[in-house]
Amino acid sequence: MSEYQYPLDLDWTTDEMVVVMNMWEELERANEQGIAVEKFLQTYGQFKEVVKSIGEEKRLGKEFEKVSGYSLYRTVQEAKQLKTGRLKMKGRV
Repeated sequence: MSEYQYPLDLDWTTDEMVVVMNMWEELERANEQGIAVEKFLQTYGQFKEVVKSIGEEKRLGKEFEKVSGYSLYRTVQEAKQLKTGRLKMKGRV
């Protein structure tokens, strides 16, 4: 697990927090080791059930990118483009 705080909303239920934390963990995995595209997109779909608004998604994504260096937006775009196979983002600079 990482050394930083995952962005979470304290108004979420425990289950919702778990879904969002899973998204951050999968995002890290996609950037560090690689992950199956289908698994990543499935997790993203669950994330969107909790974080329905684009504005909230952008805000959380920016917060996460600030602490981790990993972009939710760019990683999701890459996964949607690939559709299948293995998602491995280029390493941090």
